[in-house]
Amino acid sequence: MGGGEEGRRYKKITIGVCVMEKKVKCGSEVFSATMGQILDRLKAFGEFEIIHFGDKVILEEPIERWPICDCLIAFYSSGYPLDKADAYAALRKPFLVNELDPQHLLHDRRKVYERLEMYGISVPRYALVNREVPYQELDYFIEEEDYVEVHGNRFWKPFVEKPVDGDNHSIMIYYPSSAGGGMKELFRKVGNRSSEFHPDVRRVRREGSYIYEEFMPTGGTDVKVYTVGPEYAHAEARKSPVVDGVVMRNPDGKEIRYPVLLTPNEKQMARDVCIAFRQAVCGFDLLRSDGHSYVCDVNGWSFVKNSHKYYDDAACVMRKMFLDAKAPHLSSVIPPILPWKLNEPVQPSEGLTRQGSGIIGTFGQSEELRCVIVVIRHGDRTPKQKVKLKVTEEKLLNLMLKYNGGRPRSETKLKSAVQLQDLLDATRMLVPRSRPGRGSDSEAEDLEHAEKLRQVKAVLEEGGHFSGIYRKVQLKPLKWVKVPKSNGEGEEERPIEALMVLKYGGVLTHAGRKQAEELGRYFRNNMYPGEGTGLLRLHSTYRHDLKIYSSDEGRVQMSAAAFAKGLLDLEGQLTPILVSLVSKDSSMLDGLENASIEMEEAKARLNEIITSGARTIQSSGTSEYPWMTDGAGLPSNASELLPKLVTLTKKVTEQVRLLAKDEDETLTETSPYDVIPPYDQAKALGKTNIDIDRIAAGLPCGSEGFLLMYARWRKLERDLYNERKERFDITQIPDVYDSCKYDLLHNAHLNLEGLDELFKVAQLLADGVIPNEYGINPKQKLKIGSKIARRLLGKILIDLRNTCEEALDVAELKSNQDKCSAKTETDDKDFLPKLSTKNDDTRRSSTTSEVSMDQDDDEEKETKYRLDPKYANVRTPERHVRTRLYFTSESHIHSLMNVLRYCNLDESLQGEASLVCQTALERLYKTKELDYMSYIVIRMFENTEVALEDPTRFRIELTFSRGADLSPLEMKDSKAASLHQEHTLPIMGPERLQEVGSCLTLEKMQKMIRPFAMPAEDFPPSSTPAGFSGYFSKSASVLERLVNLWPFHKNAHTNGK
Repeated sequence: MGGGEEGRRYKKITIGVCVMEKKVKCGSEVFSATMGQILDRLKAFGEFEIIHFGDKVILEEPIERWPICDCLIAFYSSGYPLDKADAYAALRKPFLVNELDPQHLLHDRRKVYERLEMYGISVPRYALVNREVPYQELDYFIEEEDYVEVHGNRFWKPFVEKPVDGDNHSIMIYYPSSAGGGMKELFRKVGNRSSEFHPDVRRVRREGSYIYEEFMPTGGTDVKVYTVGPEYAHAEARKSPVVDGVVMRNPDGKEIRYPVLLTPNEKQMARDVCIAFRQAVCGFDLLRSDGHSYVCDVNGWSFVKNSHKYYDDAACVMRKMFLDAKAPHLSSVIPPILPWKLNEPVQPSEGLTRQGSGIIGTFGQSEELRCVIVVIRHGDRTPKQKVKLKVTEEKLLNLMLKYNGGRPRSETKLKSAVQLQDLLDATRMLVPRSRPGRGSDSEAEDLEHAEKLRQVKAVLEEGGHFSGIYRKVQLKPLKWVKVPKSNGEGEEERPIEALMVLKYGGVLTHAGRKQAEELGRYFRNNMYPGEGTGLLRLHSTYRHDLKIYSSDEGRVQMSAAAFAKGLLDLEGQLTPILVSLVSKDSSMLDGLENASIEMEEAKARLNEIITSGARTIQSSGTSEYPWMTDGAGLPSNASELLPKLVTLTKKVTEQVRLLAKDEDETLTETSPYDVIPPYDQAKALGKTNIDIDRIAAGLPCGSEGFLLMYARWRKLERDLYNERKERFDITQIPDVYDSCKYDLLHNAHLNLEGLDELFKVAQLLADGVIPNEYGINPKQKLKIGSKIARRLLGKILIDLRNTCEEALDVAELKSNQDKCSAKTETDDKDFLPKLSTKNDDTRRSSTTSEVSMDQDDDEEKETKYRLDPKYANVRTPERHVRTRLYFTSESHIHSLMNVLRYCNLDESLQGEASLVCQTALERLYKTKELDYMSYIVIRMFENTEVALEDPTRFRIELTFSRGADLSPLEMKDSKAASLHQEHTLPIMGPERLQEVGSCLTLEKMQKMIRPFAMPAEDFPPSSTPAGFSGYFSKSASVLERLVNLWPFHKNAHTNGK
């Protein structure tokens, strides 16, 4: 069997397989599936003899007694003597598929990155921390709460920490406090898990040497690339362990992966990796982020599993490799019929689950869903709170100077854990240990000041530690004096009084998380006709282009993460999901500044209508259109309900005061550093059930103690009615309603007398006040709505337009493909590149402004990542859906709805019919509240049977849901009752905004919305937007643009290069 054996004229080429037996069984035993499949195919060519060395030979025999071969397959695995194999190669000089010396590099991540950079291959931004001994202190390494700094190179969280040892797979990702903090550990797959989230771990490891690198948001998908020589690469996408750590497996227990096409740039990277490490068969990990690709790990010898097409390709490529090296005189042309084809098993087909629309009626067989745009309000939250107090204490003024850079006239915002801890320490020293009794001569102002400081202390102690996502403090200097400088040279200003504003509350409750996750699950099963739970497959195969945007508010971010968890069937904590999948865009989804003047006018008019008891009916208001009236929806006896509201509020407040007094007496007997009861807000971030122990102990639900509950009700009582001026403040009505509803749902066990009655009165008033705060009549509603939602409306038009253009491109490509069916195979070889560039040419020639494809994407980021249909076991590779989810607050939901239903009242659109039908307008008038998790859905369908230029080719469907719009006093059925026990209200199903059978075209939709939307050219050019605390890109634009898919011509020749 040796290489020197003389034989017939063309003796077989011997291929030595010098690897550990666990990687490939030899002799008559079963091969490991992948290696065996490829070696079997090589053998079937009849040109090769396969020699298996075996563990005994490799580990025990000297290299001189190892079999002699022409070509050698040798690679490192655990326990493999790499130096010994290297010595054998030097002695016998066989052709090496993978050279042995460079394999030493793969054990050290530092050397891997160094080699990648040497060959110009993009890697994530990184820095090295080298320790000679564990826990060695290094002067160049600094760790702060939300970043580490290495040699002056700062890495904001989220960042990645990798051991330099390539065989140590314990990789950590640390999350910013603004997203809830914590750490996720990635590891080699163990059973069904590949990562674990640790919410309490915030400090980095110090026991060894590590690489720190920038976290690259990839939209929850990793790409693994497998080369077979420098000219061939196969790529597969899988769910990233970063998201929830649960491995997706098929019925056979194999990890689910989907083949994807590499871009030309990625193909070059694959070639460069192959050459840089001199490993012909090589696997590496690719991160696709913001339209760019980066190599983050090189694995060495790796084969694709469970792909017969790949086995064929790999065998053919390796055959050519061996023949070129050892028998160049033989033809390496691939035979017309591959020798093993007759016996190849048929791949099992994994069909998509098909079901009807499931949400609204049916649609034509020729219609395909192309786009789903949803604007969603956040889930159930605690009442929003604010404490204002003037402070003169030196400790607090010094704290302000410490964090504003020593500028006496600059305000300071405290949000990080370190800053809030400083404030808590100072406040604890300032809060008096006991309250003055009735006989004290303390002034009322001092007493109130002490009460507010005690409230600040209670808020800061709430939650056990600072997650940084729900509390923020502003310190604004009010008065200054001139004091001598410390060095005696001249004077300087120093603040002597400041305004402290503490904002807290508004926290997403366990019920809010449950609602959002449940709604995500509902969308997964009902919003994508024909897909059913196949949405997960649609997403994983890069045929689902998903982006999730959120406003800056913590409750909105967490609602988005919980929804994504349900939509994509993820598991575990919300922080990793939030960081991986949700992008913040406060300019589009936050703020009312643009319409503040008009909203103040509306509130003033509203106050006039309620307090005067008068109703002014405009000429346009009729019994047929009651919503055209000023103040429509207000109860006719509103002025009589106000005093009742005040009386009942006082009654509830007094009961909570007594509960708080009991708690306070208990607190004064304990240390000021004790927190009763302990409540960990970080652990609560992922909870969707009630805290049974607190409820059983008769305590308020969640983290709120009686002291803060009393502060909440006391503030409402004070603000609702000014007894001295005998004046009601109607702007407090929504807050009273909010607190009532919260306590009825979450604190019913406290049995507050009169709360039910207060809720009924507050609801009657709030149902009239809240909708009218966004405009007292339809025209004002339209004006305010268009100002608040202008940017969001512009983005929605961009989403629809881009989807339309891409769908038309696909249709043209399919048409061209059919025309090319008669071409020769030579022509077909050039077909793919032509198709790939067609879309770009079309877009560049478009007359519509292309300042931004998505508001955060420029042309460079418009890389099209696609499924590879040749390898994919998918019936409809051309199916592609764009999903855009916008999570926001009540103001934006009301604003968007007001524009949709009243846009035809604008002067420029006189005579046009409304986008919303008459029956829906009546239903909306009766819908008093767009409650938690209310949403508006815009779906676009493409009718592939009509001409490309036909306006009816793209149809828009509008639906909305009132959200969790059920009174906590209602328990109509057993489901509602059981949900009520869980402190959760059900979310109402979607309702139509159009008549059944009507056809709203994209063209009509664009015409009606454009006057109120920000033009595409006004969107700012792409930049790195503020991510979580500004540390990573908003775009997550990797939930890649998959839209450009088509079934390839059956003879098109592309081999995945």
